[in-house]
Amino acid sequence: MLRTNLGLRIPMGMRDLLPEEVAVQERLETQILTLFRQWSYQKVLTPTLEFSACVQPDVEQDDSLYKFFDRNGHILAMRPELTIPIARLVSTRMRGAEFPLRLCYGADVYRNTTVRHREFRQVGVELVGSDQELADAEVIALAVEAIAGLGLKNYQFNLGHMGIFSGLMLEAGVDEGIQANLEEALARKDMVGVESLVRQSGLPGRVQELLLHLPHLHGGEEILDEVLGWSERPAIREAVESLRRIYRYLNDFGIQANVSLDLGILRGFSYYTGAVFEGYVPGMGFPVVEGGRYDALYADFGVPQPATGFAIHLGNLLEQFPLPTVEGADILVYGSDAGQIIRQCQVLRAKGKRVEMALETMENEAAQLVARQKNIKEILCVE
Repeated sequence: MLRTNLGLRIPMGMRDLLPEEVAVQERLETQILTLFRQWSYQKVLTPTLEFSACVQPDVEQDDSLYKFFDRNGHILAMRPELTIPIARLVSTRMRGAEFPLRLCYGADVYRNTTVRHREFRQVGVELVGSDQELADAEVIALAVEAIAGLGLKNYQFNLGHMGIFSGLMLEAGVDEGIQANLEEALARKDMVGVESLVRQSGLPGRVQELLLHLPHLHGGEEILDEVLGWSERPAIREAVESLRRIYRYLNDFGIQANVSLDLGILRGFSYYTGAVFEGYVPGMGFPVVEGGRYDALYADFGVPQPATGFAIHLGNLLEQFPLPTVEGADILVYGSDAGQIIRQCQVLRAKGKRVEMALETMENEAAQLVARQKNIKEILCVE
């Protein structure tokens, strides 16, 4: 039966990958995961499906989940990211592990949003069990080294701290509803929306000006000194000094030149509590690296642990690399005796060769043409 027109298409935001695209993605992922292992991170895998009760409380928008019911009536969701599933994993199967844990992953995630891609590959790390600023600096340095190691040029990382924004909200006594809307607009970099919300908030004029100035504060340590002049509130001063220590550690890692302080950064998932960062490459108007500290998440799973980590949106990076010529088999085996051809192919494969077997009788000239068309290095005739 012929498929309908819909049967010839794929759902919006999904995509097929051709052999050359798969080759690029696998090469990048292998390279990054090799680097992670050099920094002592161990790979874990979690299921594509989670109970909605696991991932839903921390998702920015409930309708961004792909959800459906299982046979028992439970609501399932396709994982929108890996941090929460790994928190569940650590809190259950790894409950008695020796902390800090350094874990990494490479997997697809799914978000039912309006963005171009709704299924995309992520590679990332989670450093669980340390509240030290050195842990934050480690994951930031690792993220920078991962992007640099791919050969990308003119990349830029921005580093901020959730505590500065939340401290200002607390000091100004901002209503929770207004704060949530402001946080969402800032996370989306919607400056028009931010200004509209601030101007309609009824907050004192000084507070309004600080909030409007915050997204434009980026540079070096000098912006931290400016923030200290705004408030004496301990929470804000603590966030500023923590950010200063992390930034100085980045100098010891040798990557501070690639990181700017940006106090307008806020992450979309609700679990972030401390230092947050983003990585950009030229030609892409959205971050290809996102990460930060999330010290409250593990308490929700009954095992309180500080943690920090990041994800690289690997699928979105494919466009930055030229597609290679697909490498063919090592050898094409052809001839007129099918039994002999089969046996010769098995012998060669046992020796580690990648072998393509001709399925029809062909002459030398035809075999050479097939080898050229399929980029096969060698041909072998079996009589």
